[in-house]
Formats: sequence, C-alpha cells, structure tokens
Amino acid sequence: MYYPRIMVFSMLLFASAVCAASGGDPLQEQFFSDMMHLSDGHSARVSSFDTTGGNIDFKNIKSGHTLELADIEGAGCIRHIYFTLMAPPHYLRDLVLRMYWDNEATPSVEVPFGDFFGLGHERNHFFRSLMVTVNEGAGGIAGTIGFNTYFPMPFRKGARMTLTNQGPHTVGAVWYHIDYEKLKKVNRDVGYFHAQWRRENPTVAMGDKPNVTIHDGKNTDGRENYVILDAQGRGNFAGYFLNVDNLAGGWYGEGDDMIFIDGEGWPPSFHGTGTEEIFGGGACPNTEYAGPYTGFFVVGNPDFQGKVSMYRWYVTDPIRFQKSIRVTIEHGHADNFANDYSSTAFWYQAEPHAPFPPLPPAKDRHPHEGNDPYDKAYITFFKAQDALNRLQASLQKSGIQLTPEFNDEVHGRLAPAANKAFEAKDYPAALDNWGKMIGMIDAFIAENTPKDAQK
Repeated sequence: MYYPRIMVFSMLLFASAVCAASGGDPLQEQFFSDMMHLSDGHSARVSSFDTTGGNIDFKNIKSGHTLELADIEGAGCIRHIYFTLMAPPHYLRDLVLRMYWDNEATPSVEVPFGDFFGLGHERNHFFRSLMVTVNEGAGGIAGTIGFNTYFPMPFRKGARMTLTNQGPHTVGAVWYHIDYEKLKKVNRDVGYFHAQWRRENPTVAMGDKPNVTIHDGKNTDGRENYVILDAQGRGNFAGYFLNVDNLAGGWYGEGDDMIFIDGEGWPPSFHGTGTEEIFGGGACPNTEYAGPYTGFFVVGNPDFQGKVSMYRWYVTDPIRFQKSIRVTIEHGHADNFANDYSSTAFWYQAEPHAPFPPLPPAKDRHPHEGNDPYDKAYITFFKAQDALNRLQASLQKSGIQLTPEFNDEVHGRLAPAANKAFEAKDYPAALDNWGKMIGMIDAFIAENTPKDAQK
C-alpha cells in the first residue's frame, strides 16, 4: 500500500509520541488499546431487564415522576449507554436526563433527553458519529429509535443516573442499558463528565441589517454571541450539538465561533471563520452528512430555512482550560440574525462545577412548528401518528375489526409510502400520502362512532 511521504512522516511522529508517553510500549494509550490490554477491571451492566425472568424488559414513567436508571457504588467508568422508548409526543424534550458523580448534590449532566442524543428539534433523525449514534428500528421515522452514546464517564465513589418525565402523559416503555467497568481507582488527573443544555429563543439581531447575510459588520468583543457553555474550573471541552431553527430564512451561517479560555479578552485563543468551518463542511452546506467527529446531520430544506443540527467532537484535540471556558458562536455575522438557537455542550472537569442555568418548564422547551416544507411534512406526520392512536382507541372501544382492504391501504400502502417519501425528502408526496391516510381514518372513526357519542 502506498502512503504519501508526509503521511508516513506524521505516522512516525505519532508513534514516537505514543512510545514516549507510555514508557516505550507502542501499543499503550492508542485509540483501541482498551480492547487489547488486560486489566483488573470488572465489566457490568445496569439495564431494564425483567428480573422475574420474563420478557417485560422495560420501565414506565408517570407524569411528574422520576425513574432511577442506575445507582452504582464504588469507582468505575461508564462506557456505553443505550435507550429505546415508546413514548407520547414531545418526549424528546419533556424527559430530562441527569447524572450525578460521587454523591454530589447537583447533577453534572442535566439535559432534555432528545438533546443529549442530538435530536434537538424533536424530529426523529438517524446519524452515526463516534460519540453519539441514533439508529432506526422497523418503520423508519415512525418506529422506535435506538439512542447510543459512547462518552466515557468516570467516577470514584459512585454514579447515579435518572430520567424525569416533566410532560403531561405517561411514558409507556423505556428500555435501557448502562454498560460500565468497575475499577479499583480512578487517577487524580481524570476529569468528570458534564453535559449542559442551553437555548436562546430567539437570539437578538444586532445592527441595522437584521436577518440578511452581511460581510461588512464588526464584532470586536463577542458579547452578544450565543453562549454554548460558560464553565468554571479546570478541564477539557469535548464537543457539542448545535441546533438552529432558521426562522429568518436565507444563509444564516456567517457566524464565527469564539472560545474564551481562562478569562481572556477578545480576540480569544480560539476564533473561527464561519459556522460551517466548525463542523467540517464546505461553504454553505445544504445537504446532510455525518462523520466520526463532525456533521451537518439535519438540513431540513436546501434553501437553509427551518431546522438544522450539527455536531463537533474534540476527541483528538480537546480544548483545555485551567480556570474557565466560555464557548460562544455568532448568530449570523456580527450577531445580526434572530433565530432559535439551542445546544448541548459536553466537557470534562475537576469538581466542583459552576451552577447550571435552570431548565425552562417542559412546555417552554418545545420547538417551533414551522411553515417550511420539511416542518409542514413533519407536523403532518405527527397528525398521522395521532390519527393511528385514535383509530386504535376506537377499535378497542367499539370492538369493530378493520377490513382487509382498509388495513392494506392504510398500513400496507399509505403509511410506508409516506415514510419513504419523507426520508427521500419528497415532502409533497409525503404530505399527500399522510393526508389521505388521516382522511381515511377520520372517516372510519366517524362512521363507526354513535351519533350521540360524536356530540
């Protein structure tokens, strides 16, 4: 196999650095070294399995209640977390995931469930990255979703994880795995995992040219930037999800990232050149992509309006801070766009951590329902799902059976055709099929509901 000379030189430098750092063992501290090296650790899992030996391997969460997912004693490190749920509308932001390390009073992780896994607009979307992966089940966007994270989460005395239902309806089924390793100790220089959610809805447009792409504005302090994280202490910034609901329309991405380290002034040590550069894209990306470290994995519409989501993982290049870090991004060049921005930041630090901003009430966390083609189709999808739920309730109440013709048309043709068209971004076809499906269901319910009950 042929390698360019510069690549060979880089590989040799990397190997030399590894050897120097590991006392001469070229296999120590490499990317996949955990799979090769033997240790005294003991692997374990906390899960929702049926402890009676049956197959009811899930838990439910009533409105206002909290499910304790795990309460682990001693030192260890969580290696992988998995969820799938059967849940009512808005569960992605009604549920709140929290994690506590070493009996701390306030959580180091406090994030709406969907945002922790990148679904920051409450829109089912599948992508694969190194640290977070969202996988489909049967039925595509209409089916259940497999949520996975691979962030290592070390602890010295114990770990506790909870999921709180702040929505009005019971979450019927939560399946989960929390895979971890029991350890004798965790070294002093290992930081604790943290994650925090923020939202500004909308951002305030600055200057005399709001909501248009500009290049001549000036931003010489970063004070009006959207804030992704403002943390105190010593640690490493590990990455983030950024969600933009582009209410203004047009190209919104002439926004530089500015990361202020240890209280420094402007210009900061980390100053970027535009939004797409942060997430590894070419100029003005309007198609979706997802890679190990970077992704524009939600692009609702090719003309940039509506909902967009992106991520950047600082795996091989963590951003280090000794006293503080303030991670910001312009919302449009010189902050001249008024849009809905939300984010989830991930970082490691020594405790204690600074207080988190309080989460808004669940209803105030819900996303906008847009008029763009992507969101109009998605809202119709929600209505179709509601129609199917009403159909099921009507059948249970009346005892009437669906005809084979009706079942084949709704479940066999219209629903799969709509889902397939949506995933292909053929929004008119998706709207047409979902609309026909809703019409058939409504007509069936009306025909099989007594007139006095209809009143």
